[in-house]
Amino acid sequence: MERCVAAAGGDVGMCQAIFPAHANHRGELSAGQLLKWMDATACLAAEKHAGVSCVTASMDDIQFEEAARVGQVITIKAKVNRAFNTSMEVGIKVTVQDVLTNVEKIVSVAYATYVAKPVGAKKIELEPVQLLSTEDHLEHTLATERRRIRLGYEQLFQNLMQESNKEDTFKEEDAVSTDLTHVQSIELVQPPHANHHGNTFGGQIMAWMETVASISASRLCRSYPILKSVNMFKFWGPSVVGDRLVFNAIVNNTFQNSVEVGVRVEAYNCEEWIKGQARHINSAFLIFNAVNDKGELLTFPGVKPTTKDSVRRYHGAIARRRIRLARKCMLSAKEDKPSDPWERSNQAYVSYSNVAALTHLAAKQGWEITSMLEHIKIWTHEEGDVLSLKVEMQVKIPSHLAFSLLSDFTCRQQWDKHFLTCEVLQAVNEDENIYYVTSPPMTGHKPRDFVILVSQRQPCKPSEPYVVAVKSVTLTSKPPSPEYCRSEILCAGFQIYSDSDSSCTVCYFNQMTSGVMPYLAANLTGSSNSIEDAALECIKFLEQKGSKC
Repeated sequence: MERCVAAAGGDVGMCQAIFPAHANHRGELSAGQLLKWMDATACLAAEKHAGVSCVTASMDDIQFEEAARVGQVITIKAKVNRAFNTSMEVGIKVTVQDVLTNVEKIVSVAYATYVAKPVGAKKIELEPVQLLSTEDHLEHTLATERRRIRLGYEQLFQNLMQESNKEDTFKEEDAVSTDLTHVQSIELVQPPHANHHGNTFGGQIMAWMETVASISASRLCRSYPILKSVNMFKFWGPSVVGDRLVFNAIVNNTFQNSVEVGVRVEAYNCEEWIKGQARHINSAFLIFNAVNDKGELLTFPGVKPTTKDSVRRYHGAIARRRIRLARKCMLSAKEDKPSDPWERSNQAYVSYSNVAALTHLAAKQGWEITSMLEHIKIWTHEEGDVLSLKVEMQVKIPSHLAFSLLSDFTCRQQWDKHFLTCEVLQAVNEDENIYYVTSPPMTGHKPRDFVILVSQRQPCKPSEPYVVAVKSVTLTSKPPSPEYCRSEILCAGFQIYSDSDSSCTVCYFNQMTSGVMPYLAANLTGSSNSIEDAALECIKFLEQKGSKC
């Protein structure tokens, strides 16, 4: 089967049969080859949207969930999710299909950032992405959240480094010196390694990095390592045909069944090569597993840093692992509630999860209207054993004022009878607060309490809503009390749309838990008007407060 690139709308796709030349010794698709294909497909999507040349700026953490084998068909789809001035987020989805069974599995879902290259002195102004489907709208909204994570990554990493540096964690007697895992490789960039603009193809650099990192990891496990994830490829500068690329790889740390290898790439032209003047163009951290003949995970020996730089890299690996675990915990479909998700390593991902959950809930299809009043509509949505509620309210104040009033949960008890008390436990940043809320008891039940994260987001453009997302979090400084029944909010919050300069539509969402259902069951069966009453009180509160601003 020939490799083919197809385009439809804003999407670009690649379909390729896996031949032995693409595979490693196990008959599985080489991770380096896959990275080349992913980068090429994503670059085509970026350039299709931009209409000019684009270069890879970075690729977010990549997780490889499935291995593709010789004889199977790999499909890579890429599309621009959102344009930010001169850069774009491109979403990449990789699936593999067995031609005999027709079973299709997801190999990886990744996000990359591409930058449009200006032509001469012409200023680049990227056009907004055309949103054609519900999925397009979702990814467009969440792209902003992922960008916040990228921009805040370095500060998060530095905070964790300060904590890791306080820990003396390398005392194993049989630990192997990290110096023994150092591998260096030098590549001459030739025309087949360059893209259509003469720059070294980003995917080719990734493939070379994977090769040298794999050799480094193999010096510890005495086996053939398997790449499981990459901790963000970041391109600091370009290289061109004729450059010498020097790859230095070394094991930073091991974690029982996994090992992190750091790779640094430096480029030299002929003159720089003679003078020893390197250009740092790329860095990445690759995480490997290794298995025996039975497919069982092998245990990596501990490592011992011997220099000041290797100690820094040792602790850096610990910090990055904490971030990876937080990301996996908060973004996985198999999410389990962590013991303390509000530690520093998790903050960015809990915030992302909070806003993403509300965005997905609001975008669900199949909402059924159950009640209509003059300024209020109530909708429900059933999916399996999960019941969700949507209350739509027409309010005669500007959207920014409604957002300001609804973002401050200490005001909530003025209109919501289910809020008995509300206090700020932690002001995380200007967009996030953690609150402690208590609710009055129902007949025969204890009063309830909640520890909730409230994330507020202003729209990036007028057509987008203001967002106030709410979910429960665990805070070790506020454990459950025997006086209260600790309850949980899975997903709730507000989306506020501007209708005019003096009016807005406020939509409240709540994904029900068993603890909340008794308060709403009577309303949903028609024997109570508690939801309508709360909505009327909310409108009254907003319009009275708004008139004084």
